[in-house]
Amino acid sequence: MQTVKMVVTGPFSSGKTEFIQTVSEIDVVATERKISSEAERIKETTTVAMDFGRITVDDNLVLYLFGTPGQKRFDFMWEILSEGMLGFIVMVDSTRPETFREARSILETFRAYAPTPYVVAANKQDMEDAWSVEDMRIALRLDPKIKFLPCIALDKEEVKKVLLELLYSILAEMETGTF
Repeated sequence: MQTVKMVVTGPFSSGKTEFIQTVSEIDVVATERKISSEAERIKETTTVAMDFGRITVDDNLVLYLFGTPGQKRFDFMWEILSEGMLGFIVMVDSTRPETFREARSILETFRAYAPTPYVVAANKQDMEDAWSVEDMRIALRLDPKIKFLPCIALDKEEVKKVLLELLYSILAEMETGTF
């Protein structure tokens, strides 16, 4: 059996935990804690170490999903979680342009940890005030070759599409030997 470690990262409240919970076949191991700072009261809890989920693709392939904390004060976990990853997903909240610069910085940080395949997921595309993927690509200064996918983290089929795109990228790099 082949196992593939994928990391789901992105800014605070971009949808990482929901993304993993939506698709995991096991109860997600989560390290959620109540938020004490009023400034960050977008939601009630935050990931402080990691989320862990698992999905069996077929008899020969299992994906292990590791979600990172989004808050900068927990970024010491990022390098630890990136060890051994074969690819990563950067989640971006399409409704919060104030987080786009941070998402770009997180993407560059993970590229520095390991030059593995990655995709970017534009979460919350179902919201009325969501930016279009095309406009977000420009704002994030993403190369046209980078897979930038619309997503709704609570929709299992959408989550699967994002995971499959990353998996295809990983397999392509493995076949060409660039990885």
